Amino acid sequence: MKVLKFGAVWCPGCLVMKPRWVEIEKEHPWLETKYYDYDQDSEKIKEYKIGDKLPVFIFLDKQAQELLRLVGEVSKKELTKIIKESKDK
Repeated sequence: MKVLKFGAVWCPGCLVMKPRWVEIEKEHPWLETKYYDYDQDSEKIKEYKIGDKLPVFIFLDKQAQELLRLVGEVSKKELTKIIKESKDK
């Protein structure tokens, strides 16, 4: 499983989520994540049809198909649950 994270330096929710993801990534070293900046990665923003609400987290399965898309701040507990449930997909 892979998680694509979309955010921006001017996004308050993104600033809240950053340390949560640091903790999650330390606790789940097998988890692959990639961050894209809303203002700098316009091709990825278009490719994944990211709107104007940030942050956005896209969970991809082993075939790079979208499993789930979350928009806005998400609790660490909820993210951990989703990661554990989707680990082998």
